[in-house]
Amino acid sequence: MNGHRVDEETGLTDGAGEDVLRAVIADDQALVRTGFGMILTADGIEVTAEAADGAEAVAAVRRTRPDVVLMDIRMPVMDGIEATRRILADDTAGEIRVIILTTYDLDHYVYAALTAGASGFLLKDVTPEHLVAAVKLVRSGDALLAPAITRRLIERFAHREEALSSTTTHHDLSGLTPRELEVLRLLATGLSNAELAERLVLSPTTVKTHIGRILSKLELRDRVQAVVLAYESGLITPGATADGIL
Repeated sequence: MNGHRVDEETGLTDGAGEDVLRAVIADDQALVRTGFGMILTADGIEVTAEAADGAEAVAAVRRTRPDVVLMDIRMPVMDGIEATRRILADDTAGEIRVIILTTYDLDHYVYAALTAGASGFLLKDVTPEHLVAAVKLVRSGDALLAPAITRRLIERFAHREEALSSTTTHHDLSGLTPRELEVLRLLATGLSNAELAERLVLSPTTVKTHIGRILSKLELRDRVQAVVLAYESGLITPGATADGIL
């Protein structure tokens, strides 16, 4: 998208050709906010505001209208999950993207945040290069997680606690064509676009078109949300593989 080169393994992009973008950093640790702010600013990304809790984050986003929000999960007053939900539920949210910050790999709160509409997550010990690349990636409209990582995350936590899926909006899949349903099932098994194209004997451009139509019809932000929906709707079950679908 936008002429970027995306690494299939990491899901990250080089961000070439982007206009200056704007970000809000929400974390209850001042050191984290300062460090991330310095990294983003050094790469030409404007930090429009910082927030020490979820309520401040919601207010900062409404006030400054950033492109991307870096959102810690565990914060006082209002946690990052509720803040993400409120930000993305706002009719004026537009193309705002949220990246969840977490201390622990595969923190179970991350799954709840993804169902609330976040576009991916980062560990707080992320390298400066990956932090910048991640912000540029989600701004371009892609999901942050590589497909296989997304699948492993969702398989680990899907259906384990009713509370985790309480924020999920169930979409009607009847509007999808048989081919689109097939693409969605395979997408949820962790296949990249290139692997989907090979599997379905289609061109990469055609695969991207199918995915774009799926996201549009289901009113989803990105492929992470498509994978979440595939599991939450029962279209695919944890443990399913591409070999078991075709």
